[in-house]
Amino acid sequence: MSLNTDPNFFTPGKRYFRAFSPGDDFYEALIDMHRDLTDEQSAMVNARLILLLANHIGDIAVLRAAMKIAREGV
Repeated sequence: MSLNTDPNFFTPGKRYFRAFSPGDDFYEALIDMHRDLTDEQSAMVNARLILLLANHIGDIAVLRAAMKIAREGV
């Protein structure tokens, strides 16, 4: 499995009329997740989310590729 960097957001059974709409739905949910949290709580939630998603992906090579791309330019 290789890292997919193309837009890949969707909700099963939901029809979208614009290609960017599923990504907008995710971004809105991400912002809502942080609403009313302190900076420290937001950092903790981000860390937990990263670990949950990394566990779901499971493929170390894919995770390393994602970390490399995430760090580029920082």
